[in-house]
Amino acid sequence: MDFHLQLNNNRDLQLLFGRHDQNLKIIEKELGVRIVRAEDGIKIIGSDPQLSVARELFHYLLSLIEKGKDVKKSDIVYALRLVDKDKAIDFKRLAKEKIEVSVQGLITPKTKGQIEYIEAIKNHDLVFCIGPAGTGKTYLAIAMAVNALKKGLVRRIVLTRPAVEAGENLGFLPGDMVEKVLPYLRPLYDALYDMMEPEKVEHYSEQGIIEVAPLAFMRGRTLNEAFVILDEAQNSRPDQMKMFLTRMGFDSKVVVVGDVTQSDLPSPENNGLAEANRVLDKVPEIKFIHLTSDDTVRHELVQKIIEAYAQTNGKH
Repeated sequence: MDFHLQLNNNRDLQLLFGRHDQNLKIIEKELGVRIVRAEDGIKIIGSDPQLSVARELFHYLLSLIEKGKDVKKSDIVYALRLVDKDKAIDFKRLAKEKIEVSVQGLITPKTKGQIEYIEAIKNHDLVFCIGPAGTGKTYLAIAMAVNALKKGLVRRIVLTRPAVEAGENLGFLPGDMVEKVLPYLRPLYDALYDMMEPEKVEHYSEQGIIEVAPLAFMRGRTLNEAFVILDEAQNSRPDQMKMFLTRMGFDSKVVVVGDVTQSDLPSPENNGLAEANRVLDKVPEIKFIHLTSDDTVRHELVQKIIEAYAQTNGKH
């Protein structure tokens, strides 16, 4: 059996096919179909179940292109694996979760856990996201913050991280306090620059619309009409976590992210994120999202590294 997909726009064709038709080759391999170029589009040949998935996949990919996003290998692979793995997720639901930002155009969740994370941020004022490296905890939170600022839902973005070496060791570093803590905050700036033009980030920073600061700088403040993200929360002490959470003001949204297995504190088991999980887990207005290695969206080796370490640690 086959079906014909009409594509009249040459630019859309190029974005959909990918460099040297690599996207089409990936779809052929993943779905077991054959794709043939036609004068005004493509013809897809295969069995009925595969054709049904292929049809929905192409409509989903075209919806990304319509919003100005380049179709990458990861968009195809993760979308197919997500839909195949859990029938509760389909391409229509996946398309609804697109996050609009300035530079990349669109950022899309790639796993069921990430979709639940995005929905939690939309529906709750306070969200905790706990999971291993590479699961998009910080990146998706910042994307949602940029989107909220773009839509006028908040007046500013506040990004903060604990500076674990905020005691004696930090004092030996050169420069003033801002220069001393900058290395701890650099990953947050990297994510911002991925999503917004550098000039806009600089302008918003100068105007106080975007603030990136160490956790200690949050004391004594009330954050109204702000999207606030606490990153690397497993490196906060319990008293710091309580201080941070009580900064929340009216019309604000707070997202706390971290990995409880990766604390750099002297007593890693006694960290603010782990305690908050125990103390606040039953508060209905607060949402906890737990991501796993299945939600890893970095290089495919990252998931295998996480699983290998988990197995090794489990033996001791």
